[in-house]
Amino acid sequence: MTADPTPAAPPRLEVAGIAKRFGAVRAIRHADMRVDAGSVHALVGENGAGKSTLIKILSGAETADTGRVEFDGRPTDIGSTAAALALGIATVYQEPQLFAELTVAENVFTGREITRGGRIDWAAQNAKVVELLELIGLPARYATVAVGQLSIAEQQQVSIAKALAGDARVLILDEPSAILTDTEVEVLFGVVRRLAASGVSIIYISHRLDELFTIADTVTVMRDGQTIGTHPIGELSVRRIVELMVGGILDDARQERVVPDGDPVLELRGLGLEGAFHDVDVAIRPGEVVGLYGLVGSGVAEIGATVYGMSRATAGSILVAGREVSPRSPRQAQQLGIALLPANRKQQGLFGFQPISFNISAGHLPLLSRLGVWVDRRREREVARSSITRLSVKTPDEKQAVSALSGGNAQKVVLARQLVERPRILVLAEPTQGVDVGAKEEIHRIITQLADDGTAVLIVTSDLAEAIRISDRLQVVRAGTTTVEFGPGATQVDVLAAAAGAVDESGVPA
Repeated sequence: MTADPTPAAPPRLEVAGIAKRFGAVRAIRHADMRVDAGSVHALVGENGAGKSTLIKILSGAETADTGRVEFDGRPTDIGSTAAALALGIATVYQEPQLFAELTVAENVFTGREITRGGRIDWAAQNAKVVELLELIGLPARYATVAVGQLSIAEQQQVSIAKALAGDARVLILDEPSAILTDTEVEVLFGVVRRLAASGVSIIYISHRLDELFTIADTVTVMRDGQTIGTHPIGELSVRRIVELMVGGILDDARQERVVPDGDPVLELRGLGLEGAFHDVDVAIRPGEVVGLYGLVGSGVAEIGATVYGMSRATAGSILVAGREVSPRSPRQAQQLGIALLPANRKQQGLFGFQPISFNISAGHLPLLSRLGVWVDRRREREVARSSITRLSVKTPDEKQAVSALSGGNAQKVVLARQLVERPRILVLAEPTQGVDVGAKEEIHRIITQLADDGTAVLIVTSDLAEAIRISDRLQVVRAGTTTVEFGPGATQVDVLAAAAGAVDESGVPA
């Protein structure tokens, strides 16, 4: 008689039939997910697909209207963040939530201090932190270093150590690689692998789909508040994941654009900013999309800000329609017909708790005011509604707080503000950073339409695929200056080689 096989171990975490409504908005219609012990489980979907709400439910920040949650095979009720932490579910967000002036050990044990005789046992805390630092790959000496002295990547690792100090058995990583360099991402992956090998279950959320094939075991896709499917990573490709996310078949064909002849509307001649970039030469005609691409530290990020008057050039010149200008502030740049979409929309582009109408009108009060004193609220609403329609912002109305929007729709609101006064020159810094593939396609469509309407567009980006796809011409920035220029037929290999210095200015391998 053959013995019965050993029953399979229950999943570490399982959710089934989860639904959540916020007023009239159904954030989650039906979500299912099974996360096994010691696995890396990716959760993907467009902004607004329901990922964030599901994570909030698992972390105890929100409660589900219906559905069940099981932990190690036992039904459980996650009614608060404290309950989630006690259960062993911890969340690490994209931007580290730490106290810069406190040491690593103090941050790790804030709220859960080890005490003896009513006093903090510093020796015990430091010893425990050293163990955690070894697990996540940081030097033991960091235990007594102030967090403010660490890099962003190291701070993120400290956030992971803080989660592990509470004996987390499920670790949720929300867009952990979005603010990291490629080298730092590899360090992060090493930490994730070590944690999974130790039995910790990882829920990994990312818009950078290519990295899933390096780190994930399984992928769950959500769309329109529903789980579309869960698949082993070996059964998928980036294209297939995207198709599941958007609910259709992708067409990669890039429509060739005919850029009208004419004199440049924006020229940068030998432009320089001490300590950032030098000898930058760019010319953009009306209706043309020119991309500037460079690796981290190349100086590319500072060029757009200088054109917009946020920094004053220390060398060279800026010409608008053939006339040399020197914008000393964003307002002066606006008066010259220049608009900027900033790279960091949260810090530089949005008033999160204000309505969409306020966010679009901010910076344009002289245009929308009566007698230069009172804001014409009716006119403000009209402009907001027109912008919402034009840019296809998904929202109930213009009174919706921006903080309630998905990343892609929030980015459209920031873009809408730049378009209120119909700029001749639009500078876009990392225009689709942190948005999903569907929103990225929509933003690319908007950019192309603006160019078709005659706007000169300068895109400053570190997203190579985006730079190639959206640009009519692409210039590489390396070591602080513009080098090789590519046309529509550029390949990622060619551009990356130029950015890394593997080709000379003519495009010939060096």
